[in-house]
Amino acid sequence: MRVISYNLRKNRASGELVALSERYSPNILCLQECNTIDLPAEVGNLHLADATRRNRLGLAIYYNRDHYTAVKTQAFALKKSLHDHLAAPAHERLIATRLIDNDAHREFVVASFHAAPLTALNSLRRNQIRTAHEELSLLGPGLPTLMVGDYNYPIFQGKLGNKVNQSGYDLTLSDTRTYTRYKFFRGHFDLATSMGLAITNVETLPQGTSDHMPILVTATYPDEQTMQTDAAHHLAGSASVSVEGADFTI
Repeated sequence: MRVISYNLRKNRASGELVALSERYSPNILCLQECNTIDLPAEVGNLHLADATRRNRLGLAIYYNRDHYTAVKTQAFALKKSLHDHLAAPAHERLIATRLIDNDAHREFVVASFHAAPLTALNSLRRNQIRTAHEELSLLGPGLPTLMVGDYNYPIFQGKLGNKVNQSGYDLTLSDTRTYTRYKFFRGHFDLATSMGLAITNVETLPQGTSDHMPILVTATYPDEQTMQTDAAHHLAGSASVSVEGADFTI
């Protein structure tokens, strides 16, 4: 699966979505800071699963209906930061969709996540991430799960990775930094955490009008990756046998 995650910077980058979809052909699109009131039903060949409703600038998930069937979408409120209490920008910082992979005949969960801003402590963001993972396990018990978004966690990511691993998830950074607005807060803000999936690549895409760069996550089911490797080894082995046979005949 190919999943793009993009923080639109208060919806400023919304006009880039169709071009992103056409250029990179994602199966799923996860948005943060989008205008949930005026979201289109379709972005290219992607269909809107749902969006948060309790805040205008919120989260949304789009998916390709040719490949996936949406079972359920649910938004979640997470622990609030001081910024949330004072400015009330976001009640729901997580939205997730349980999908059926029509080709592989299996289910998985994908989520768009937006952590508290840098004015909050890393400990609060870790609390939000842990709670988000717990909520996702209830939405799809035992299912492969991918959560992407703006984690607002540019430093001490090693500690975050250890905490995430303890809950059964893997943390994956993109190939280059994803945020460049402020001189002292550049780095990997947009991340992926996953369980039951093999993340083969996380690519930072070119910057548009947002202060965040989109990321493109490529993931497979672990057993499929193993089958592909085994098949490659089998073909390689078959080729060597043929060569040996030819040499013997000569």
